[in-house]
Amino acid sequence: MEWNNTRVDYPKHLCIHELFVGQVEKTPDNIAVVFDGQKLTYQELNYQANKVAHYLQSLGVVTEVLVGISVERSLEMIVGLLGILKAGAVYLPLDPSYPKERISFMLSDSQVKVLLTQQKYVENFAESSVKTVCLDQDWKLIDRQNSENPTSNVTAENLAYVIYTSGSTGTPKGVAVPHRAVNRLVCNTNYVQFTTTDRTAQASNTSFDAATFEIWGTLLHGATLVGVPQNVLLSPLYFADYISEQKINILFLTTALFNQLANIVPQAFKDLRYLLFGGEAVDPKTVRAVLKNGAPQNLLHVYGPTESTTYSCFYPVEDVPEGATTLPIGRPISNTQIYILNEQLQPVPVGTPGEIYIGGDGLARGYLNRPELTAERFIKLDI
Repeated sequence: MEWNNTRVDYPKHLCIHELFVGQVEKTPDNIAVVFDGQKLTYQELNYQANKVAHYLQSLGVVTEVLVGISVERSLEMIVGLLGILKAGAVYLPLDPSYPKERISFMLSDSQVKVLLTQQKYVENFAESSVKTVCLDQDWKLIDRQNSENPTSNVTAENLAYVIYTSGSTGTPKGVAVPHRAVNRLVCNTNYVQFTTTDRTAQASNTSFDAATFEIWGTLLHGATLVGVPQNVLLSPLYFADYISEQKINILFLTTALFNQLANIVPQAFKDLRYLLFGGEAVDPKTVRAVLKNGAPQNLLHVYGPTESTTYSCFYPVEDVPEGATTLPIGRPISNTQIYILNEQLQPVPVGTPGEIYIGGDGLARGYLNRPELTAERFIKLDI
C-alpha cells in the first residue's frame, strides 16, 4: 500500500492542447520544434496547428472522431498531431513504412474517415475510401483558415489518440488513450522534470507510444523537440555526434538501440540530463559500460505497456552489481499503482512471484471496438 501511495496533483481536468496553449502564452518565442534545419516557435506552431484544426472541423471532424496521420518525422507531423487534438479529434498514427496490408487493416478496423498525410504517401491509400488531406500539397488551402484557437467540447476524459499494438501475440489491437492519461505521464511526475531549456530527441516512431513522452513531455513544458532523421538513427556513430551537436539532453531509447550505442560509443550519453531506456530485457554489462564511460545525470530503466500510457514504473540506475543478470523495473511513477497478484487476484508477499497488475490515471479506456477483450483485460479490483 505504501509503495502505491503515488498520488500527486497534476492538471487532470485539462486537455493536452489546452496545456499547450497555456505554454504558448508563457513562452511564445521559445523554439518548439527543430527538424532538419527547419524550426517553429511555440507561437508559430500554435498558429499552424489552429489552421489544421479549423480545416478538419470544416470537414465535419468533431469530438472523438478518429483522424489518421501518416507523415514522416517532420515539422508537419507535429503540426498535424496538434491540429487533430485542437479540432477535438483523436489521432491515429499510421507509419508510412508499414506494409499496405497492415495500414489497410488499421484503417478498416478503426473506421477512420479523414487522414492527414504527405503527397508522396497518397498512393498507400489509393484503395481506401478515406478522405486524404496532404499537409504539403494542400497547405495553400489550409493556410486560408483562421489562426485563432478553435473551440470544441472535448474534455480530459475524451480520447487523445489510438495506437495499435504490434500484433505479435495475435491481431493488432487499437489502444484508446484519453488526454488525462497523457497529462499523468508528463506533468508533475516523480521520474523526470522538464524545463524550458531542455532539448528532447524525437527519435521514436509516432506509431510507438514512447513518442507520447517525447512530444508532449517537451511541448507542455516550453522545451525544444529535436527531430532525429532516420539515417542518423541507423548509425550509432552519427547518432552520438548528433546528440552532441544538437545539445540534446533528454533521450529515450529502446533497449536494443541503447545496447547498440552503448557497445559502440558508450560515452555518447555523458552530457544527457535524462536517458531513459526500456522495452525488452536489458544486458547489465552494457549498462555497466555506460556508467563507467560517462554516465548521464539520470539513467532510468523504464517499463510499461501501451495500455497504461507509455511508462508505468521506473528504476534509477546508479550501480550494477557484478554478476547481475537483469535490472529491476523499479516502482510506480506518479498517479500509478502496481500490484503483484496471485491467481486469485490477491497481493502476494514480498519476494513471492506473481503477475503484474497496473492501475491509476494512466490506464487506457480500453481496446477500440473490442468490448469483450476490454472487459477481459481491464478489470475492477477491490484491493
